[in-house]
Amino acid sequence: MSETKTPALQYRFDGPEDAPVLILGPSLGTTWHMWDRQVPELAQQWRIFRFDLPGHGGAPAYPAGSVGDLAERLLATLDGLGVQRFGYAGCALGGALGIELALRHPERIASLALIAASPRFGTADEFRQRGVIVRTNGLDPIARTSPDRWFTSGFAAAQPAITEWAVQMVRTTDPGCYIAACEALASFDVRPQLGGVAVPTLVLVGSDDQVTGPAEARTLVAGIPDARLAVVPGASHLVPVEQPAAVTDLLVRHFSTAWQPAYDSSTGQIAIPAAPVKPVLTAAPPQPAPVAEIAPAVVPPQTAGRPDPYDAGIKVRREVLGDAHVDRALAQADEFSGDFQEFITRYAWGEIWDRPGLDRRSRSCATLTALVAGGHLEELAFHVRAALRNGLTPVEIKEVLLQAAVYCGVPAANSAFKVAQQVIREETTPQE
Repeated sequence: MSETKTPALQYRFDGPEDAPVLILGPSLGTTWHMWDRQVPELAQQWRIFRFDLPGHGGAPAYPAGSVGDLAERLLATLDGLGVQRFGYAGCALGGALGIELALRHPERIASLALIAASPRFGTADEFRQRGVIVRTNGLDPIARTSPDRWFTSGFAAAQPAITEWAVQMVRTTDPGCYIAACEALASFDVRPQLGGVAVPTLVLVGSDDQVTGPAEARTLVAGIPDARLAVVPGASHLVPVEQPAAVTDLLVRHFSTAWQPAYDSSTGQIAIPAAPVKPVLTAAPPQPAPVAEIAPAVVPPQTAGRPDPYDAGIKVRREVLGDAHVDRALAQADEFSGDFQEFITRYAWGEIWDRPGLDRRSRSCATLTALVAGGHLEELAFHVRAALRNGLTPVEIKEVLLQAAVYCGVPAANSAFKVAQQVIREETTPQE
C-alpha cells in the first residue's frame, strides 16, 4: 500500500489483472470476507477489489469520522494503485460510501449498486447512542445482537457457524473505529442530493430487512434518476451473506449491462446511451419487485455571505443533545418562548459551542461543573447525556463531579451524582 498523507485502506485483489475493476464495499462491523461467496463468479469478468473499513478485520485503526473521509481514503488507496475508473457495489455503510463517491467524484464511477443502503440510516440519536454503549461496555453487546439485525431468524438457526462468524467479526473490530463509523452514519444524510447521482444504479434490498428495508430502497430509487430496484425474498440486512446466489446473479446482470462509458478528454464528451424503459429486477421469479415512482430530488438553495450562526447552531445542538431532545424543545416553543429558543440556538450553540478553542469533551466538562454550581439539575440531566455523546466515559463524568464537590459544595454534588447515575444507567445499558 502506498504511503500518503491520507491513510490507505487494507485491501485485496481477485481476478484478471487486465479486467475492469469492480469494488465491493463492506458493512459496518464486517470485513471483506462478507463478499467471499460473490467473488468466484464476479472475478470471471472483473478485477475484484475488496477493502476493510478502518479497524475492521485487522486493518490499521485510523478512525474516520465521516463518510466523506472514508471516500477520500478509498480514492487515495486506488490512486496509489493506478485505479482511476471502476464499478462499485457497497452494503449498508459501504453503500453510503458509494453514494458519496457518485456525488463527489462521478467521473470515477462507471456503475453503482447499493445494497441494504439508505440516504439516511435511522436517526443520528440511534447511532450516537450505540457509540455511547460501545464506549462504556465494549463491542460485546453489539456483537451478540448483530445476528438479529443482519439475518432472518430461520437463517440464523439453520447456519450457526455463519452466525458465530458474524459475531466474531464484530468482536474483533477496533472499538474506536466502530464508534467513529457510528458517528459517520449519524451525520450522513443525502436525501436532498440524490438527484445528483448520475450513474446507472441498482438498488438491492432484502425483503425482510428491518434495518434498511424496502421503504428506504424505494426512497433511493425515487430520488436517483437512473436507478432500478431488486428485492431479494427471504433475506435480511446482510443479504450478500444470506442469499449469495441471488445477489451474485443480480450484480452480474447489472454490471454487465449498465457500465457507463468513460469521459473522453479528446472530445470533451461522454457517450450516453439512449435511456431504456426502466425495468424492475427480480431476484427470484415469479415474485416481482415493487415499482418505485421516480421523483426529482429537491436541492436546497445555496446562500452567499457569512453563514447565519443559527444554521451552525441547530446542527451542533442536534449533534450534542440529540434530535429527540431538540425536536421536543422546538415543538414546545410558542409565541412566548420561540424567541428564546432561537436565541440559544444562535448564540449558545452557533457562537459558543461551535468555537474552535475547545473540543466538545472539554466544553462538556465545563458545562457540567457550571450546572452543578448553579444547581440546575434538569439541565444537568440532558448535559450528562450530551457528555456521553461527546466522548466522556462514565468514569470521567464521575471525576468531573468529584472535582465539582470540592469547589461547588458536597450537597450540590450529592444531588448531581443522583441525576448523573440515573442518566448513565439509562444511556449505557445495552438493549437486548
